[in-house]
Amino acid sequence: MINLIITLITNSLLSTIIIIIAFWLPQLYLYLEKSSPYECGFDPLGSARLPFSMKFFLVAITFLLFDLEIALLLPLPWAIQLPSPFTTLILSYCLIMLLTVGLAYEWIQKGLEWTE
Repeated sequence: MINLIITLITNSLLSTIIIIIAFWLPQLYLYLEKSSPYECGFDPLGSARLPFSMKFFLVAITFLLFDLEIALLLPLPWAIQLPSPFTTLILSYCLIMLLTVGLAYEWIQKGLEWTE
């Protein structure tokens, strides 16, 4: 128990020190060259802040969801060997069905199409 308390205090102290150093360390001297966007050594011709397409964002979120599904289902072969494999299978089927319903909803709402 004492080791846990020492570890928590040490981690909190180190985190606080690093945050304080990171707050006071950066140089606040901004000049034109440093604050302008960098374009391979050339002067910027237009705004560096272009509008971002929401389609890319939706595809990225969909990818992350299915990547999370794989991460959650990866230990399934080992989980089947538990004393109650039926519960594990039911929960995994519920997860797969939930993601399938979400994919069908996104497909119906035309969230996966690139053109409108």
